[in-house]
Amino acid sequence: MEQTKSKRTFRIIIRAFILLTMMAGVFFASFFATIAMKTERPIEIIKYIMASESERQKMELALTPVEEPKTGEKQSDKTKSDEPKHRDDRNVDERNSDERNVDDKNVDDKNVDDKNVDERIKESTSESQIARTSLKQKIARLKRIEEAVAEKLKKNEHYVPLDEIPLSLRQAIIAVEDSRFYSHKGLDPSGIARATIVNVEAGQIEEGGSTITQQLAKNLFLTQEQSFTRKLEEIMLAINLERHFSKDEILEMYLNTIYFGSNFYGVWEAAEGYFGKEPSELTLAESAMLAGLPQAPSAYSPYVDYMLAKKRQLTVIKAMVNANILTEREADRARVDTITLVDD
Repeated sequence: MEQTKSKRTFRIIIRAFILLTMMAGVFFASFFATIAMKTERPIEIIKYIMASESERQKMELALTPVEEPKTGEKQSDKTKSDEPKHRDDRNVDERNSDERNVDDKNVDDKNVDDKNVDERIKESTSESQIARTSLKQKIARLKRIEEAVAEKLKKNEHYVPLDEIPLSLRQAIIAVEDSRFYSHKGLDPSGIARATIVNVEAGQIEEGGSTITQQLAKNLFLTQEQSFTRKLEEIMLAINLERHFSKDEILEMYLNTIYFGSNFYGVWEAAEGYFGKEPSELTLAESAMLAGLPQAPSAYSPYVDYMLAKKRQLTVIKAMVNANILTEREADRARVDTITLVDD
């Protein structure tokens, strides 16, 4: 009996190890696939990521064009062309004097060039000092994540509590953006694997594989820059958000900060801007349309392309049916329900 238990424990450990190895492999495969699609020279980007700070400075200086100073040869030629045709001792002395002046000018040009290089190195050093300061700020933000979040959210004048956001909108967002939201801990390896397969098959970036928590971290603290360091910071922030906030709190913050297109940030602005309603008044059809916008808000906005927004809405409704949120009858009603925009 004890031997059987020990074997079972051993098998569990082995399976856990294999699962973790696969998760790490999927993450790095996704990262390198993204790098390969984003640039013609992925090897150089990877070398830059792995380089030390001094090596990165050298790479950046090598890539920065430097305006070449005028050469002494050209100055000498110009001087010679201005000389009189006849040759006597006095003119020879003058020419020798001109050549000495040219040599002095060459020395000055070289000093100017050295000065420019010194200034560029000094500027690069200053930038690296700023980067170190920024790193300290990022670490402090991770330690005091609750204060950092509160500081960001206090700027939102129309923050809507979760219980005032329709259940249909919450369910629609989860169904189409992060179906495993309530079961993962900020990261979803299966979502990353699915996105990697889709992107490789399409030959371009079509799915990001980011969870709602990761998107919230990016919306609150990060830029849209595509880099390994930014992605790593996003992951660390997402894990920290999951440790300090409940799932409902994360969903509430996400719905109040996400971009819905047409310059509408958060659910209040989107509901008012598109439909002229309070969020609590949204219908199922309207909720499904809003839930479809965050993937590509500039393209899916109904003010930009209503038919594309409608097509995306149907995709959201189908996802809700697949997640057993809606019945086919409820989905059919939502598909044909009239949507009236503020412009109409």
